[in-house]
Amino acid sequence: MDTVARTIANDVYEQLRHDIISCRMLPGSKINIQALVQKYEVSLGAVREALSKLSAEGLVDARAQRGYTVSDVSPEDLAELTDARVRIEQECLKLAIEKGGLEWETDIVAALHRLSHTPYTMPDDPAVLDQRWVKAHREFHRALVSACGNRWLLRIRGQLYDQSERYRQLSVPLARAERDVAQEHRNIADAVIARDVARACAAIASHMWTTTQIVTTGLT
Repeated sequence: MDTVARTIANDVYEQLRHDIISCRMLPGSKINIQALVQKYEVSLGAVREALSKLSAEGLVDARAQRGYTVSDVSPEDLAELTDARVRIEQECLKLAIEKGGLEWETDIVAALHRLSHTPYTMPDDPAVLDQRWVKAHREFHRALVSACGNRWLLRIRGQLYDQSERYRQLSVPLARAERDVAQEHRNIADAVIARDVARACAAIASHMWTTTQIVTTGLT
């Protein structure tokens, strides 16, 4: 595949990945390849390459003779995903607290400030996350572990974060009780900057499992 074709395939991959993670393409939905070819005005090969990459990431299911579907969600999958996330996130936090300096602390404070002043949901639809908040939220959690220093741990953490994003998008309309997400983030940041490893690990675990409980209740 030449450079131009590879670039086109990557553009399709990035757009599809964004649509899947943001739940614009719903979990379990069938993917119409011809419709994607027409939508993006690209070749069949470009779409198939993009879907192959997404399948390798676990965001798309490929089945012989049945085509592609967006990977489904389930309480069982979410429980395993959250367990893995908590373990990796806590390890990254421990290393970041050990190695992080003043610049790292400053980045956390700045990211928290930005997140705290970004609308959580869309003004015209409180059941939908504001994508500006989604971006600020990602940056806050990235800042927390940015001083970790272990590229492999951070890479795995990033993959797990992306997988969990679909569930986070679903948690807002499924929530049946008021949740103070902003306070949860302040608790995490305070513990991390105070270099309190035990409190930081407990706060991040509570934060993640709260989302899991909301989604699990809504899915069952």
